[in-house]
Amino acid sequence: MENSKLRQHLHQGQVIPALPLALDKNRQWTQRYQRGLVRYYFEAGAGGLAVAVHSTQFEIREAQHGLFEPVLRLAAEEAAALKTRDDRSFALIAGLCGRTAQAVKEAELARELGYDAGLLSLGAWPHDNVDDLIVHCRAVAEVIPLVGFYLQAAVGGRLLSYEFWKKFSEIPQVVAIKMAPFNRYQTIDVIRAVLESGRDDIALYTGNDDNIILDLITPWRFGGVTRHIAGGLLGQFGVWTHAAVRLLEEIKQARSQPELSAEWLAKNTELTDVNAVIFDAANHYHGCLPGIHEVLRRQGLLPTTHCLNPQEQLSPGQAEEITRVSKAYPWLTDDDFVGQNIDRWLA
Repeated sequence: MENSKLRQHLHQGQVIPALPLALDKNRQWTQRYQRGLVRYYFEAGAGGLAVAVHSTQFEIREAQHGLFEPVLRLAAEEAAALKTRDDRSFALIAGLCGRTAQAVKEAELARELGYDAGLLSLGAWPHDNVDDLIVHCRAVAEVIPLVGFYLQAAVGGRLLSYEFWKKFSEIPQVVAIKMAPFNRYQTIDVIRAVLESGRDDIALYTGNDDNIILDLITPWRFGGVTRHIAGGLLGQFGVWTHAAVRLLEEIKQARSQPELSAEWLAKNTELTDVNAVIFDAANHYHGCLPGIHEVLRRQGLLPTTHCLNPQEQLSPGQAEEITRVSKAYPWLTDDDFVGQNIDRWLA
């Protein structure tokens, strides 16, 4: 996607799911179900897809699995095929990891495969100073447009200061920033840095699974400038995606109204309850990936809840909790939509 079109697309606000990895009962990659997931997200109305990120499992990069390039390639090829039948904007975002040499190599592959941007993780830079981080980011940005990523410490992130985000916002190739520190103070650091940098072409995206609706519906005002977080790039949007697309459109309409209904606060709590269960917050997120898989397995979109790491399994009681929230909040689910289309997606 051409750069200006990509920026416009992201600013319009999109639901961008993080792609889970599809494994069969033998813990082997199944291309059939992987393609089915891409088809599901596209037809559910998602505005893009994030691939090779946490939900796709960082272990795909390990030599014994060798899945990094195959998964990136399959998702790109399937998205291209879908666009031949429905030519609409759909942003492909590749997760980029490691020190500079690795991240640049991953960015080069993503660009070659047709990805529009790279979501840059700084997990491999736990103690480096701001200037070194910015040098790294600029090197990767020379290869592919960047989506910044503030990841919470509980799953491998690090503290990133206002100073870092202000300097990051000065990188011309930055198109968006995903904020997922699960922390209001740190979220404000990012938004304030972007607004005070004067960059109105950087789209803001939430990854704060514990406050999705509140993030999206809040007017953020700093330095006399007011912005909304445009959309979400979320593991949570990898389940019940058709309902998530509808929800974002409702939020966009609500933002334009002179008064905000308190009902949105109740809905925010309900969605947070759902996410706490799926992502297994009670057990320090140990079952977050199997939780996503379990929702998709129940719908028939995945054959198992398996992860590449056999130790990653549903926590005790997590399946029962998923049943509870599924029944409690039917407005957040899309089982009917999936049921009507799944045979075609898996054909």
